[in-house]
Amino acid sequence: MRKNRKKNGYQGLLFLLPSLLGVGIFVLTPYLDVVRRSFTSAIGQNFTGLENYRKIFENTAFQLACSNTLRFVAVCIPLLLLLSLLLALLLQRLGKKGQWFKQCFLFPMAIPVASVVLLWRILFDRHGMVNALLNDVGFAGRDWMNSSSAFGVLVFSYIWKNLGYDIVLMLAGLSSISTDIYEAARVDGAGEWRIFHSITLPNLLPSLYTITVLSLLNSFKVFREAYLVAGNYPDDSMYLLQHLFNNWFRELSMDKMAAGAVVMTLVIFLVVLILTKTWGKEGHGDGT
Repeated sequence: MRKNRKKNGYQGLLFLLPSLLGVGIFVLTPYLDVVRRSFTSAIGQNFTGLENYRKIFENTAFQLACSNTLRFVAVCIPLLLLLSLLLALLLQRLGKKGQWFKQCFLFPMAIPVASVVLLWRILFDRHGMVNALLNDVGFAGRDWMNSSSAFGVLVFSYIWKNLGYDIVLMLAGLSSISTDIYEAARVDGAGEWRIFHSITLPNLLPSLYTITVLSLLNSFKVFREAYLVAGNYPDDSMYLLQHLFNNWFRELSMDKMAAGAVVMTLVIFLVVLILTKTWGKEGHGDGT
């Protein structure tokens, strides 16, 4: 019995070995080099200790980018999760009738980035469709991409792009909940809110954890559209960490970029760790 277990363990390790080697060579090794560079100067590779970290934390552009990125995540993630959950519940009730709506929500994922940028320009340009509609109803238009409204446009773009993806994941989580539990609860006289609070939400927690982490990672991909529309230096309200890293790379400030990347990695790791601990406690408390 033990021999069979050892044999299966070795076979599993051999099966994973190519992937582990690939991750080690193409991900871990370069990242370790980034960590090393964060303690050296950009030119000459002289050891500078924590000097690079001091520079980035005193950098006003880094402070602005961190503030905007944190605000963007704090606004987008809860809003996206709430909308996707509500729409997933609605589509689940519609059943087969909701297939067409589901396809409509997935449509933005299939649109190329260049087409999204063109859509942004058509809608939110100073002479775009949004301002034309506002002028028709008697309101003054504004330069959406060169004012504080640019942040709202960025939030709208992220939610529009990722809503369908999260809805599909929510529907997958909802479909994994046994219908027998719902039927038993309704027989006992439980109302819709009670069913949602005591059955749907606790059983959906594992899926919510995965969706939250994926939504967090996807929030860093909105930079592509923002960069193609507004360039290297957009309005201050939508100047994100990706803009800053792109500008540092263009200026060959590898020391500051390496230090910023390490700090960003640590922050994301801590956020994911906090989410894991939070979900673990909630799941344990609910018995799921």
